[in-house]
Amino acid sequence: MFPTWSFGDYVNRRLTAAVKDYGAGLHAASNAVLAWVLLPVERLLLGLPPWVLLVLAALLAWRASRGWILPLCCAAGLYAIGALGLWTELVQTFSLVLVATVCAVVLGIPAGILAARYRWLERLLAPVLDIMQTLPSFVYLVPVLMLFGLGMVPALLATVVYALPPLIRLTALGLRQVDAEIVEAAQSFGLTRRQMLLRVMLPLARPSIMAGINQATMMALAMVVVASMIGARGLGEDVLAGIQTLDVGRGLQAGLAIVVLAIVIDRITQAYGRPRRGRRSPGKEGRHG
Repeated sequence: MFPTWSFGDYVNRRLTAAVKDYGAGLHAASNAVLAWVLLPVERLLLGLPPWVLLVLAALLAWRASRGWILPLCCAAGLYAIGALGLWTELVQTFSLVLVATVCAVVLGIPAGILAARYRWLERLLAPVLDIMQTLPSFVYLVPVLMLFGLGMVPALLATVVYALPPLIRLTALGLRQVDAEIVEAAQSFGLTRRQMLLRVMLPLARPSIMAGINQATMMALAMVVVASMIGARGLGEDVLAGIQTLDVGRGLQAGLAIVVLAIVIDRITQAYGRPRRGRRSPGKEGRHG
């Protein structure tokens, strides 16, 4: 009844050939990323006294919210993770999430800007982003492991692939929703395309872009346990160890620590994405001018 259309053997042959031809170079690139990016960030954060990171988190929360409730809650939540004996694992997880989020921002915001400007590119990216969002991570972990080996770098790549689509989509959406009248008014003042983007469109699209960064960070945190299966250290490793040894208490503690870290990052990024009260809108500024 069904014809034989299996392409598994072809994919295996091509992947084996790619590993044979490019495996050494990709392993060298993986070691370079590990030595020059991931490990220095992790060592820097682990080298700081815990109270410094608690104060920095509280200051970020205060600057975003201009209140004291959010900073106190963020500092208390992170302090509770340290009290559970998971501070080192927390910093390792945050290092991976931080680097993955930065990579997603560097790739996602320019791609979103181009997708908002060129409709054909948006239509071309749409099925690719759909595949990236819906394809189970274990499917592309197999070729990534064969090409790069076990460790933090394949975990970083898998996390970036998983976190990138919402940032691209929300950046493009925010730029497309900028009021056309404001754009025409800015054009009438002789702004160049670059000035228009940097001074008008990106600031007005900031809530949507920050929502994209928020979603990218949350999706990166969702990959923590999966990343631990391929060599990434941190809280996900404790969750995985709890599952493998049926140590419910250990897995629960690490899982709650991931939840607290996710809530802290979520609340801070959401606060940065909200419009500040008391700031005049562009229309009002124009009328006063």
